Amino acid sequence: MGKHRKHRSRPPSRSRGRRLRRWAAAHVRLDYPRAGRRGVRRWLPSWRQIALFFLFCLGSLTGLLSYLYLQTDIPKNLNDFATQQDNVYYWADGTEMARTGPVNRQEVPLDRVPEKVQWAVLAAENASFYSDSGVSPSGLMRAVTRMVTGGETQGGSTITQQYVKNAYLNQRQTFSRKLTEMFMAIKLDDRMSKREILQRYLNTSWFGRGSYGIQRASYAYYGKDVSELNASEGALLASLLKGAGTFDPTLSAKNHKRAVERWKWVLDRMVDIGRLSKAERARYTTFPEPQPEPKPVGLTGQVGYLVETAKAYVSSHTDVSDADFDLGGYQIHTTFEKSKVDALTKAVNETRGKLDPERRPEDRNVRIGAGSVAPDGAIRALYGGPGYLKQGFNDANASNVPAGTSFTPFVYAAALRDGVLLERNGARTPVTPSTLYDGDNKVAVHTPEGPYWDRSGKIVRATNDGDVSYGQVTLRQAIVQSINTPMMQLGMDVGLDEVRRASIDAGLLPSSFGERVPAFSLGTATPSSIRMASAYGTFAAGGTHNPPYSVSGLTHGGEKVELRKDRAKRAFSAEVAAEVDDALRGAVQSPSGAAHGAAVAGEEVAGKGGTAQDGTSAWFVGYTKELSTAVSLSRLDPKTQELMPLEGLGGEGAADSGDTYPLDIWKSYMTDRTAE
Repeated sequence: MGKHRKHRSRPPSRSRGRRLRRWAAAHVRLDYPRAGRRGVRRWLPSWRQIALFFLFCLGSLTGLLSYLYLQTDIPKNLNDFATQQDNVYYWADGTEMARTGPVNRQEVPLDRVPEKVQWAVLAAENASFYSDSGVSPSGLMRAVTRMVTGGETQGGSTITQQYVKNAYLNQRQTFSRKLTEMFMAIKLDDRMSKREILQRYLNTSWFGRGSYGIQRASYAYYGKDVSELNASEGALLASLLKGAGTFDPTLSAKNHKRAVERWKWVLDRMVDIGRLSKAERARYTTFPEPQPEPKPVGLTGQVGYLVETAKAYVSSHTDVSDADFDLGGYQIHTTFEKSKVDALTKAVNETRGKLDPERRPEDRNVRIGAGSVAPDGAIRALYGGPGYLKQGFNDANASNVPAGTSFTPFVYAAALRDGVLLERNGARTPVTPSTLYDGDNKVAVHTPEGPYWDRSGKIVRATNDGDVSYGQVTLRQAIVQSINTPMMQLGMDVGLDEVRRASIDAGLLPSSFGERVPAFSLGTATPSSIRMASAYGTFAAGGTHNPPYSVSGLTHGGEKVELRKDRAKRAFSAEVAAEVDDALRGAVQSPSGAAHGAAVAGEEVAGKGGTAQDGTSAWFVGYTKELSTAVSLSRLDPKTQELMPLEGLGGEGAADSGDTYPLDIWKSYMTDRTAE
């Protein structure tokens, strides 16, 4: 056998690597500057070098754009202003009362926007919207050009891109923002239908006059719902998208000229793209002049109190959380009548005009609250204070003013309904309007065991206004003439727990009451004006109490929101209610009635005034078949928040207790024909 020679060899991989490097050095050599060329040609690249460089740049750019596309996500949350809307409050007649919230926007479904209005926007902004991929290549090229040459980018975006900018990004015209906008628009176009994108765009776009979204713009410029717009009006609104400050025709003569030209162009453009017939275009020869910019609807005057009351009702009678409500988009239809609110405010201001707080300390810190409620419980008007922006606390809903002797009709009603208990463990005895009680001044208050002793060891005695004694009087007469001593004793005979229960059944809130002592029957309870008006309305309604409400309907984005309404409840029999009503009517209609001054409001008026025993409050509550109104007056120490005496209010010659002022307000309001 022959001998085999051993050969040393390098690893194949290393050998191949060297050969490849030698090949590359020989064949892939950058021939620059170019050998064999002279002069300028030596420094000019060959066509192959130019092509290779172009391909390299194109590949790098493609790779970069692909990477950026993959890295760009559509945020889960929209910009705050893109989701925030205002809440709109309406008067009972459907006219707008107020808007609340930082953004003037109300969303509407696309179906509510007339098709020709949609196409007016598309003609002006993006005619190829339904066929494009969501981006504008020409717009991107302009952005690149501006980036290279310096400065900010320009417009030319599709509607999808504009929506992305409005909803997710910011308004800065930078290249990075433009690039992000493009990638997000492509992805959004892939995920959403064109109609959904258009709907969102129309609901987030700025139209000027403080209005975001086409619904608010429709009201701001034409005072009507977007569904009522025609193509001509839509063309003007579409023009505003290019810049409301430039195209709102009411701002200047130049603006008007630009707006007319743009409006004509939009309509002509609609014809060009086949979305408006030439015949219809020919009908639009007159420029649709928008209304002057509406004055801001804020919370000044009484409106703030009305909005506060309605908002509280929504919070307590729906499943809408406060957080969701604050995001906006709700339409709140209230029960308030503007004419009545204005008349009530006027009446209060007239009475306030009789006071002189600058010269008389006794006329300072006066608080007046008033509520006006219909028989079905609808709150028609209220007076909460001198102005919501001046005084945020709503005096119509105050719960610190004693009802005084305006509370006695509930004592009377409790007695007629439940009878009296004159002997411990005995049977209850019915009473009638003709039942006699002692009407003398300072008569001792009794229980079945004897006189009632207070904590200081003194027998409690009731007093009448002016310390007048009346002898034996009927219960009806005690109401008609506002005699205190029979009412205090009657409350003890009925039982203060029964009196409390009857007044709650009539409509007062359980939180209104303090301790049950003899003075309880003379109005130590502190109900609000709204609640007092509602409770008196129970007598007018034949004994059925309809809880007060301030909102008749609630919608969100046009969809109805369930609104719970408190059910009516039988408080007294029709007979008991009729007896109380008869006594209250006598207090007004009888020449000797304590509230006879209210008779000027009509033959059917019933009511009663009242003052607190400590002289810190005065009331008048009266009603007709159509309306029950309560007015309270007090003085509140701004430092201690404690009630102050009314003595001296109005100066020399005025009533010492100030009890005439609530009646004056009530009469002025109820006889104001503009409130009807």
